[in-house]
Amino acid sequence: MAQAININLHLRATLPFGDKRIIRVVVITYSITITITLAQPVNIAYPIITKPVIVITSLLLITIISSPIIIVVIIIIIIIIPSRLSFLFATQEPQPALYDPVLNITYPLNLTNPDTIPDNDPDPIYYPEPIANLSTPAANAFIKNIVAQVSEIIEGTSIVGNCSKCIASLSVAKSAALLVPESVPDAMVQLCKKYKYYSNATCEEKFQATTFGAVWTQVLAFADVGGSDGHYICNSLSRTFCPAPTTQPLNMTGLFPKPKPANATAPRPSGKRVKVVHLSDFHLDPRYAAGSESNCSTGLCCRTNNPNPFYGQGHIGMPASLYGEFRCDTPYDLALAALQAVGPLTGSGKDSPLGWSIYTGDLVSHDPQSQLSRAYVEYTENSVFGMFKNYITGPVFAALGNHDSNPEAIDAPHNLPGPLGQQQSWHYDHVAGLWQHEGWIDAAAAQQARTHYGAYSIKNHFGLRVITFNTDFWYRANFLNFINTTDPDNSGMFKFMIQELQAAEDAGERVWIVGHVLSGWDGSNPLPNPTDLFYQIIDRYSPHVIANVFFGHTHEDQVMIYYANNGTTRNAANALTPGWMGPSVTPLTNLNSGIRMYEVDTGSFDIYEAHTWYADVNSFDHLNGTNAGPTYKYEYSTRQAYGAAAAWSDAAPLNATFWHAVTEAMERNNSLVQKFNTYQGRMSVKSPNCTSAACANAKVCYMRSGSVALGLQCPRGFASVQSPYTGT
Repeated sequence: MAQAININLHLRATLPFGDKRIIRVVVITYSITITITLAQPVNIAYPIITKPVIVITSLLLITIISSPIIIVVIIIIIIIIPSRLSFLFATQEPQPALYDPVLNITYPLNLTNPDTIPDNDPDPIYYPEPIANLSTPAANAFIKNIVAQVSEIIEGTSIVGNCSKCIASLSVAKSAALLVPESVPDAMVQLCKKYKYYSNATCEEKFQATTFGAVWTQVLAFADVGGSDGHYICNSLSRTFCPAPTTQPLNMTGLFPKPKPANATAPRPSGKRVKVVHLSDFHLDPRYAAGSESNCSTGLCCRTNNPNPFYGQGHIGMPASLYGEFRCDTPYDLALAALQAVGPLTGSGKDSPLGWSIYTGDLVSHDPQSQLSRAYVEYTENSVFGMFKNYITGPVFAALGNHDSNPEAIDAPHNLPGPLGQQQSWHYDHVAGLWQHEGWIDAAAAQQARTHYGAYSIKNHFGLRVITFNTDFWYRANFLNFINTTDPDNSGMFKFMIQELQAAEDAGERVWIVGHVLSGWDGSNPLPNPTDLFYQIIDRYSPHVIANVFFGHTHEDQVMIYYANNGTTRNAANALTPGWMGPSVTPLTNLNSGIRMYEVDTGSFDIYEAHTWYADVNSFDHLNGTNAGPTYKYEYSTRQAYGAAAAWSDAAPLNATFWHAVTEAMERNNSLVQKFNTYQGRMSVKSPNCTSAACANAKVCYMRSGSVALGLQCPRGFASVQSPYTGT
């Protein structure tokens, strides 16, 4: 039977920008469509263009005009003998040449080439300064003795209990971190493998010097390993070692410059609304390979270096589509589809711009640490923020996420000695420069970002003050947080926030707070003491100053409510401020890609409506070989979804009182919880149902929990829709 094949040949070129940058997305595509009728069907799994094809088509660009027959001949050859040219079929994702206006460099192709993914991090390694200079033989003998002592503690019977053994081992290891710091990572890997705490590969990924070993060495050197710090460290290494420390009483003396004004109330609305887009967790994957395994056994899928052994060597069980998969991060084609949809969906453009946008962190893909680098982080920041500038009207106010650093999630407090306190300054300098270059923040805010770990405070053109902050300083995976855990603000991040909030109160300004890792929900992500401090800050400056709080991180559509008096009585009368968790653009894991827009009053800066759109990832496979791309569909209106059940006035904002009324309606009608659950995963076919009373009760509890202390009081096992529920 004859078969007709339509072939689209794409020749891509880039053009210089006005400021001598290179456009960071493909701006010109020459397309030639050729229809060939063959006598027999030809099975071509996926036509994939790589560097060889780009080179060939580039050389032929001039000849196309004079001799298009050459193209036909080459295409016929490729079709007739695809197996002979299989090396050409590797990826169809664009590999744009990016020029960085801050660093004044063009990133090399091998940084993101899916066929040349690195397996080591080339960046500088930071160790504590040793307190003595030992000779190499002496250092080797010393670390050998340390390993022997730790082994004796683990295997011996003189110290009983996992927690006691762990604390004692830390005390021994601390001397190594102080005397022979460069020997500590290898010793950690050795002990990890010896006692089979993880697989050999995981031991190296967690503790070798070029991943997190040097960071752990810093922690050992400066932490109080016999006290609270040690318990946090041991719980982080394994929950079977020590129980998680609980929230400690907060010393409120002198915390706030002024007492809260009597009868503090929110300002009246103006009646005028502006559109604001909320994007989160982009997780751009420039190494995404269409046709690679989307159902890998571990880690990030849709990578050429991560097959599934179950299918056999060289076999692909579930080829990755062009536009993304449930277990993969965002390919360029999905990223562009999402951003190109923002204007039409929100009714915005050059003649009718958005008021502003917020981005709640995580730009970088979920690579293992050995495959990450400063350059890869900088490339991703440059690419994503550049695409934002091209497709989103109005300023974008961004916070950093835990994946937006290198090593991942690691941010060092400035009070560490010497260069250790500045080991992430390269990152803050870079993003501050990009944000200022794009015209989103001024020089003063950029200087704040360089000083305060990427955080800044800025008053926008509508009169709203936006305060961003770096939530890595309460995130559990930032191991440097285990130094001086008795101080909930060891970094000084919240001191900066309080100063800015007090200035806003004095000036009569309204504030949005923008971060990444949420402060509560089920209490599994942050450390308890910093979130308790944050809750007190929200209480002090709400509802008259703080209008809304925004996070990302979970990738899910969620909301939290902050209450007065540290949440001791959680009712409508005490509801102060809502915390919105924005939907992610990435589908990882088992989610649909999402975009949100708020309708915001320009007087009170309360949200009066929230619109959410989604792209159905389950349908992406059907788009391969077509001229269609992902479509973002309207999912729901927050007011329409919950307003009637909450008996909420059409004229009232979607504030904390609204959300508490929604939770009360959920308690009366559990089907409303199932609706919330469906939206949580953005109507993903992979989301579990929430139809039991136990699930409904847990969801309501999570929504009322804005801190670790409150979140840990909720039932376990119903927090995330990314896998089947385990709660009962």
